[in-house]
Parts: sequence; structure tokens; C-alpha cells
Amino acid sequence: MSRLICLIGNKGGTGKTSMTHMLCHGLGLLGKRSIAVLTDTWREPLLRDDRRYIPLDGRNPEQLEKIVSKLETMPEWYGVIDGGANRPEMDRQLYEMSSLALLPFRDSHEDIRTVRVDLDTFPEAFGVPSQWPTNPWQQMAAEHTLDELMQAYRPRLLEPVYAVSSSKLLLQSNIPPDLPTVLNNVCRGMARQVLELLHTN
Repeated sequence: MSRLICLIGNKGGTGKTSMTHMLCHGLGLLGKRSIAVLTDTWREPLLRDDRRYIPLDGRNPEQLEKIVSKLETMPEWYGVIDGGANRPEMDRQLYEMSSLALLPFRDSHEDIRTVRVDLDTFPEAFGVPSQWPTNPWQQMAAEHTLDELMQAYRPRLLEPVYAVSSSKLLLQSNIPPDLPTVLNNVCRGMARQVLELLHTN
């Protein structure tokens, strides 16, 4: 499916769930319709509330299959799957069914070591620097780390998704009607990158 995106990766805490909702919110801001599909059994599903997208519960394999099958009949919609962590078989399944796989990672040596393995395991996936520092000095250090440890993977890295404390608002049961401009801008930027990748691959 050219409209199914998964966020996967073996390590937890890299921002897969936050980025799933940020991407869907960004797609909504760009006038696109999308669903955020939860598959992480450690999390509870969120309500639709005032979101620009629809959260769905795909923690049950049969339910996930129904959601994906239904999405195939809805050509105007995008599906974004939150893959969870420490589930290599599930990652493989989601990678094979999706048209675009994203591997979020933070600016830590542990995250980078893990995402390098994931990028080798999933050769058509893209790495996404997530929760990236906004402080100029920290940015320089993070970029230096990428140059040092990720040079061979640079063509497969998206632009960083910068840390925005307000991103946690998207994970609340009830979200505010007006979200901060900085959050909206980061979400739009991420959505534009993903749409460009979908259209060029």
C-alpha cells in the first residue's frame, strides 16, 4: 500500500508513539486524512476527541488486519502504524506490509547503535532523528555524533524532528482545541517529508 507508514525499531523510548501522532496531526494540517493505529500492547488507545485524525486500536492481529484491509478501500486516507518496541517479528511484519518504514532514534550512542542494526535489517527503511535538541550547542554535538557514527547511512536519514515539549499534548485523552504553533510547524514539516518520500519511492 502506498499510503501505509509504520514506525518501528527494536529500542523503546525513541519516540515512535509521539511521532505517530505528530505525523497524523501534520497530515491533518496539510488537509490529508489519516488514522493512527496502535499496536503496542503496553499502551491504551486514545479517543478521537478534537483530533485531525482518527486513532484506532490494532493491538489484536485480527483487528489490525481488518484496519489495513479497510484502508485499502479508502484511497484518500493514510495509515500510520505505531509499532511498539522489542518485537522484531512484528517489526518485520509491519515493514513488509507498509510502503514506508521509519526508524526513530535519539541523539544517544545507544539509540544510534540500535538504529544502525535496524537500518541493516530493514534496507528500505529510513532513520528519523527524533526528539532532536533545539539548543545550538547540543545540535552541533548531535550532528557531530551523526557524522561520526552514521555517515554511511546519511542518504537514508530524514531531517531531524526537533524536541517539542508540547508534543505530549497529542497523547492526552483530551487535547486542547488550539495547539501551540511550534508543535503545528514541527508536525507539518514531518508530514511534508513523509509525503515526499511516499511520492518518490
